[in-house]
Amino acid sequence: MSAGDTTTYRSILVPLDGSAHAAAALERAIALAKDSCTWITLLHVVEPPQLPPVGAAYVVGLVSPETDEQAEALLESAAANVPEGIPVATIVRHGRAADEILQRIDAAQHDLVVMGSRGRGPFRSLVLGSVSRAVHQHSAVPVITVHVDLRARAA
Repeated sequence: MSAGDTTTYRSILVPLDGSAHAAAALERAIALAKDSCTWITLLHVVEPPQLPPVGAAYVVGLVSPETDEQAEALLESAAANVPEGIPVATIVRHGRAADEILQRIDAAQHDLVVMGSRGRGPFRSLVLGSVSRAVHQHSAVPVITVHVDLRARAA
């Protein structure tokens, strides 16, 4: 899809994890939904705790399980940024993020996914990077992956 694309979408899925990349993805989805009758669905997947295969002994205790309340708070905060007039729904799912995103695409017949390219923190960034790759490879609908230059934002 080009920057000047005027395609109208009916239902945009935006997976969120609280990262700057996910926030930028939401901004992009809002821009695509403006001036149309497009629904935005915000999805957060609570994943089971995972340890990286290398150096796991060093990160024990650093990866704490996320609660449903934290997930819902993240989605409520994001939904508050969606302008009035754009219908928005929030969903918390449990499992592997890529699997849950792909299942949601099929179940709800979304016609576009807009997601961040990386997650929050070094470990989550690795995990979400692989999630966005898996969604791109297996999605039946177009996927826009939003990249953020965090160095430029810090300046």
